[in-house]
Amino acid sequence: MTGRSAVTVRVPAKVNVQLAVGGARADGFHDLANVFLAVGLYDEVTAAPAESLRVTAAGPDVDRVPLDRTNLAARAAELLAARYGLAPDVHLHIAKDIPVAGGMAGGSADAAGALVACDALWGTGASRDELLAICAELGSDVPFSLVGGVALGRGRGELLTPLEVGGTFHWVFAVADGGLSTPAVYREFDRLNEGLDVPVPEASGALLDALRVGDAVALAGAVSNDLQGAAVSLRPSLVDTLEAGVAAGALAALVSGSGPTTAFLAKDADAAAGVAAALSASGTCRVARVAAGPVPGATVV
Repeated sequence: MTGRSAVTVRVPAKVNVQLAVGGARADGFHDLANVFLAVGLYDEVTAAPAESLRVTAAGPDVDRVPLDRTNLAARAAELLAARYGLAPDVHLHIAKDIPVAGGMAGGSADAAGALVACDALWGTGASRDELLAICAELGSDVPFSLVGGVALGRGRGELLTPLEVGGTFHWVFAVADGGLSTPAVYREFDRLNEGLDVPVPEASGALLDALRVGDAVALAGAVSNDLQGAAVSLRPSLVDTLEAGVAAGALAALVSGSGPTTAFLAKDADAAAGVAAALSASGTCRVARVAAGPVPGATVV
């Protein structure tokens, strides 16, 4: 133990600028080519000593955040503690600002934040590779929440390669009412592709080039999400949101991850503000949030 009274870690949301999905594997997962970009919407996870493991949360939609040991942040603390022979006696407080069940990896971000916070609080001194291994055990998106920036995720998304990026990209995120279950979206993807020859997922060369040079217009022409059809099938109202963002001047519109949050790429900060205002007024979403990226991953503050 370090004797620290509390450690707070800030951890970002993500947008998938490309999500290429292969057919279902024998283990039920899907091979992916998943290009993650971390954006400046953050949760903060504070770890403090306690007599037993407990989780509290504050912020929008926290009534939909589990506060028991099914919470990924609690599982992160338990896995780290078990690895170092410690009791997971910690109070984890999650200050939520990333949309809940919105396809922006908020739960994964909390897990990565809890892992970094507990490592610092307990003084375990885990290496980056050890932390990434625990992240991969927790979920496909958790390793990227630790790393941040821009990265290509292979396997089921957990095998990361950092990518070169040449500028800042400006985004608007339209938050829908309610959430979408990621497993349900993948099941719908499988249903829609039943009997079809699903190609092996590959990262788009045009997309990687656009990221490298920081060209928002080129990136807009290359973004894609193979889960979008499944998300729209389960939530047809997302079409209205996507169309409203394009009508407001967004360079590109897509469902973020498994949804139901939709993401809009804008030319610059001013254009993003205009798209957000139009979306907020359109009645097609609950709230529109502006964020830029890439930004770093889980960071002690």
